[in-house]
Amino acid sequence: MRLLTAAALAVLTIAGAACKPAEKPIDPALAPAVVNSPDVHSFRIGALQAYALRDGSMSVPNDNQAFGVGLTPQVVSAALTAAGQPGGQIPLSIQPLLVKDGDRIVLIDTGAAGEMGTQGKLMASLKATGVEPGQVTDILISHYHGDHIGGLVTKSGALAFPNATIHISAADWEVMEPYPEGEALVAAIRPKVRPFMPAELLTPSITAVTLPGHTEGHTGFEIVSGESRLLYFGDAMHSSILSVGHPEWTQAWDTDGPAGVTTREGLLERAERDDLLLYGVHFPWPGLGHVKKQGKGYAWAPLAPAGR
Repeated sequence: MRLLTAAALAVLTIAGAACKPAEKPIDPALAPAVVNSPDVHSFRIGALQAYALRDGSMSVPNDNQAFGVGLTPQVVSAALTAAGQPGGQIPLSIQPLLVKDGDRIVLIDTGAAGEMGTQGKLMASLKATGVEPGQVTDILISHYHGDHIGGLVTKSGALAFPNATIHISAADWEVMEPYPEGEALVAAIRPKVRPFMPAELLTPSITAVTLPGHTEGHTGFEIVSGESRLLYFGDAMHSSILSVGHPEWTQAWDTDGPAGVTTREGLLERAERDDLLLYGVHFPWPGLGHVKKQGKGYAWAPLAPAGR
């Protein structure tokens, strides 16, 4: 596991040579497309048009050690209330990311499709951008958990995005393909799946970044256009308060807890050092922001108002 972790951190370092965008007037041609929907947040990554797409939200009770194995609910509650949040529940948003990369229309993760207590808004959010499901060319899956792959198929079991290549890490696909509880979903997507390897270039502007710990092949995606870059970090972090403020806490959801800790600590160190723009699929809407040092840890600095 030491070798795996070291390799992962190397990928993080290589993928992220510090590049801060120069401060210059915004070219009107590069202004974010206006979308009249509270469930869509449009923004630019250099020359690329991107959209945060609201799928819904869920709430995790602070009684199952999900965010702090071995910690009492009182310890976790204290961290939440110190940040001005109620201590009994951990709210998590779900917002897949849509990126127009040249002639490719790329969707990163597909939400929970209304399962797990969520609202299943992804399709309506997608259509609000003017994109129909059949126009999506590529789907990038960070990992195989239900709130990331649930939207791959419709309620009837058909492909939700019939023309898209589905990119899943080879390590996760190896686990997912024979999984009996997901047999119907796997059978539906199998003809469209293209397993990828660590650090592989998946579209002209998007590279896979290995982020070990959460699942066997958990992957983030680094999007680069000119001097601009964004890292979609999947479930390396879930809570903008707990995961960022206490990366050393072991998550119960991680298949390899120590590797997850190392990944979070390395990710936050690099993000703060390079002033890297981050995208948190479970962070407060719309999931965009930076991290800054705060005491012995870090704090989340959202780029756009969380209520928008």
